Amino acid sequence: MKDVAEQLQILRRGVEQIVPEAEFLKKLERSVRERRPLRVKYGIDPTGIDVHLGHTVPLRKLRQFQELGHTAVIIIGNYTALVGDPSGRDETRARLTKEQVEANARDYLAQVGKIINLDQAEVHHNGDWFSKWSFLDVLDLTRRMTLGQISAREDFAKRIADEKPVYLHECLYPLMQGWDSVEIQADVELGGTEQLFSLLVARDLQQSQGQEPQIAMTMPILVGTDGVRRMGKSLGNYIGVGEAPENQFGKVMSVPDEPMRQYFTLLTELPMAEVDRLLAPGVNPRDAKEVLGKSIVAQYHGEAAADRASSEFRRRAAGEDPDEIPDAPLDRSKLDPEGRIPAFVLLKELGLETSTSNARRVVEGGGMTIDVDRRPITDPKQPIAVADGLIVRVGKRKIVRVRFVGGPA
Repeated sequence: MKDVAEQLQILRRGVEQIVPEAEFLKKLERSVRERRPLRVKYGIDPTGIDVHLGHTVPLRKLRQFQELGHTAVIIIGNYTALVGDPSGRDETRARLTKEQVEANARDYLAQVGKIINLDQAEVHHNGDWFSKWSFLDVLDLTRRMTLGQISAREDFAKRIADEKPVYLHECLYPLMQGWDSVEIQADVELGGTEQLFSLLVARDLQQSQGQEPQIAMTMPILVGTDGVRRMGKSLGNYIGVGEAPENQFGKVMSVPDEPMRQYFTLLTELPMAEVDRLLAPGVNPRDAKEVLGKSIVAQYHGEAAADRASSEFRRRAAGEDPDEIPDAPLDRSKLDPEGRIPAFVLLKELGLETSTSNARRVVEGGGMTIDVDRRPITDPKQPIAVADGLIVRVGKRKIVRVRFVGGPA
């Protein structure tokens, strides 16, 4: 186990707050002295199935703790997910069924396993204890918090001021999350900055049960590929852990220059001196993004895939087609008797655009080209004579080769 100073240098990177920091230092010193690993908790509510880079920020910190010899404890919040984490939200979460939560949890763990070593981690479902509680147990838990404490939360206070409802079940969430820490006797809990309230509730609950209170360690919220809003699938500004290497790399290259330092700090292990060099004035930001993109792709797909994604991006940026063009099925029955189909319909049928309105806008904007000579199509209604093997492009990143299915048109 590394000494305290070495561990602190690693663990402080990309951390917003350690509360209280003096207690964390004492825990770490005792851990090294007694060679007793800290129990580091991270809770995941399986409310969706796509893990993106924003989710990996605390998970990467958990992996650092693992690599330093500490115990990673994953809480699958199959019961807290039924309540819904209200942290930072202006609206109540949509309700999920138990079946949805269970299905999501299985897929979540498979993706989380790309970031931390699950074989050396503890994994618990908080339904293992909450499902056994009586209503009296729930009432006893509610005695640990006042309405004043709940209404002082920034997100709840904002809703109340805006005359938006705050439901009683949402008030239970921080108590349930805190009780998870009691059950697994956490020394440290990781979370985003918006979760600090819930992380500190756990300290009070642990002390009420005669346990030493945990330390709250919070990480910043990663901004999305738009460089402004938090990364999220609903906002369309996310980079998924399970995405193809080319997609991951291309999305990194599209990130604005401003959040680059945050991305390097939270998503890579690159020394900060090297980050400073890459982001120094006069250095082409494109070079820094390429280093970042390759680092991220390598974490989830390997070095060889990162090199291929980088080379592929350069080819596409230079206006060249990729070495391998994916096939897209097109039913012959969609063609008219002369073997033609309107340009905007072709894009939608090939899956290059999700709606006819989007397809029309792409064509009108000059984003569609076809065949090896890259013939531009600018009229959405222009009939395109389609042959098997026709190459169709949208912009620089979307490209397919038509493959006919079905009988004659």
